[in-house]
Amino acid sequence: MIDNSMQQLTFIRPEILEWREIGSPKIENDGQAIVKPLAVTRCDLDLYIANGTIPMKDQPFAFGHEIAGEVIMVGDQVTDVAPGDRVIVPFQINCGTCKNCRSGLTNGCTSVPAFSAYGLAQSSGVEWGGGLSDYILVPFANAMLVKIPSQLSLPVAAAISDNASDGYRTVAEPLLRCPGEDVLIVGGLAQSVGLFAVQAAVALGAGRVVYSDFDHARLALAKSLGAEILERRYALGMPLDGQFPIVVDASNIPDGLIYALRSTAACGHCTGISAPGRTIDNIPLASMYMKGITYEISRVHARAEIEKVLQCACAGHIQHQDVITTRVPFRQAQEVMTDPDIKLVFEAS
Repeated sequence: MIDNSMQQLTFIRPEILEWREIGSPKIENDGQAIVKPLAVTRCDLDLYIANGTIPMKDQPFAFGHEIAGEVIMVGDQVTDVAPGDRVIVPFQINCGTCKNCRSGLTNGCTSVPAFSAYGLAQSSGVEWGGGLSDYILVPFANAMLVKIPSQLSLPVAAAISDNASDGYRTVAEPLLRCPGEDVLIVGGLAQSVGLFAVQAAVALGAGRVVYSDFDHARLALAKSLGAEILERRYALGMPLDGQFPIVVDASNIPDGLIYALRSTAACGHCTGISAPGRTIDNIPLASMYMKGITYEISRVHARAEIEKVLQCACAGHIQHQDVITTRVPFRQAQEVMTDPDIKLVFEAS
């Protein structure tokens, strides 16, 4: 049994988050489950929503979406998990049965409104709840929830629900097609995703793994993870540092994206993990066309990536905890959400 009311961290406006008492979720059909979040990592996006860099409407919503926790209750048709199981909760809501979900395109589930996710109600127009709450409702428990292997910590599991899987997918498929190729990761505002991409590229056997950034702390961490580092402040027309078959743009800065695209070798692949602006001038389309490069931009299909990331983590090939820089109790999330640390984890007491 759970209490009728609970605490939820709610975004009010930039720099203002509040703990609010709301009704606890209830199981309403046999395929649902209730999970108690025990570790919630701060997504890179959360920092910029909280500090106002990414503008949001004056419409409060539940906060936090990188979640690991414990199953508390399940509906009668939930067979894959049981109360007491430690689970990863993918941040996107996905049914597991629509055409997109069956194809592994779980970012595009057609059974729910587009962009449905925890902690991001303004994207879909539907409030699914947030990880920084006493409880969350999981609407498609068999499809969504993933048991956490015993050797993995809750903070690592939480990061795998979004950013760690996002970093992994930027290099995994390109390296599968082109084993041993060099990788350039253009670091920046997507702080942890770029560093998780470094880890994945090293683990998956890339040749050179080069990481560029303008932030000394991220550069130092990237070097410790096995990357060559380049201190760069991105600017239009800046000199290039070579041509790379595989490039990741984690800068979330227009000039960083242009640098990434210009640095992609002929017939190479560049993945953008965020949209650094609604429109961007000076994208080098003619050069991209002549070189024949592929540019991919999308949210991660989180649920479809999780098992592959778990395999790497459980085998010891990737130590995701090395990117987590700060541990904070849940109840301090309100005060520290806008701290500039690379990767925070909020832990339940």
